[in-house]
Amino acid sequence: MRYLVALFILLLPTASLAQRASHCIAIAQAPGLEYVHRASFRDPLEDFSVRISYLAHSMFLIQSASGPSAVTDYTGFVGSTGFFPDVATMNNAHDSHWTAFPDNRIPHVLPGWPVGGEKANHRIQVGDMLVRNVTTDIRSRSFFDEENTGIRRDGNSIFVFETEGLCIGHVGHLHHEPDDAQYAALGRLDVVMVPVDGGMTIDRASLKSMLVRLRSSLVLPMHWFGPSNLEAFLVDMADDYVIQRTLSNSMEVSLRTLPSEPTILVLTPQYLTEPQ
Repeated sequence: MRYLVALFILLLPTASLAQRASHCIAIAQAPGLEYVHRASFRDPLEDFSVRISYLAHSMFLIQSASGPSAVTDYTGFVGSTGFFPDVATMNNAHDSHWTAFPDNRIPHVLPGWPVGGEKANHRIQVGDMLVRNVTTDIRSRSFFDEENTGIRRDGNSIFVFETEGLCIGHVGHLHHEPDDAQYAALGRLDVVMVPVDGGMTIDRASLKSMLVRLRSSLVLPMHWFGPSNLEAFLVDMADDYVIQRTLSNSMEVSLRTLPSEPTILVLTPQYLTEPQ
């Protein structure tokens, strides 16, 4: 499939050089909504499905039925477990989104910020999971562009996980609505995880504009510091989205079970624990 914007490979030395064309530049077709909650992240998944578990703040575990797994905005601790994902992505706007000491048992650790003067540009294949990124700018008191505007160019990455036919996006510590080129590079996002604090990250009006343009079937709120942040976001979106809440920290989804109406699903964050 031809797509609008190609991302080049910038991988860690241990990363595979295998490539696969992105299938996410397309319009999502979404029939019905069925969520199956599992008791443990160790439980097997149905074929062609993905489990997404909300661990903390902006950290999620994404597990593919075929085996590969990834943790977003990895901080170095996922819970009281010996589990290690295949891929860990990080953003460093704040220390609650990254760690300087990732566990060396994680094969692929992908920083979302510039390293060695070059912007992050990842494209890595692990089993059936393709992980790629699209960079965005962030506000910063420590890093300035040549115009001294207080903006760190390409300081954040939106990571896209393509697995089991789904396109799953995690926007990291996003500070602004993507531009046309960034939207084109993202392509289709069936599921998207977005910060809803309304201040430290993207403002709520810009976030709403982004979600309208993305037309994602399923939105997972993150980066909320208390009920007031979350509830304000839900009130803003209630006219355009079905709102669902669950006390579970995880859900399972496939192309077949994507909601037919745009849906916001509120998960309850919880670190991983081993099954009893």
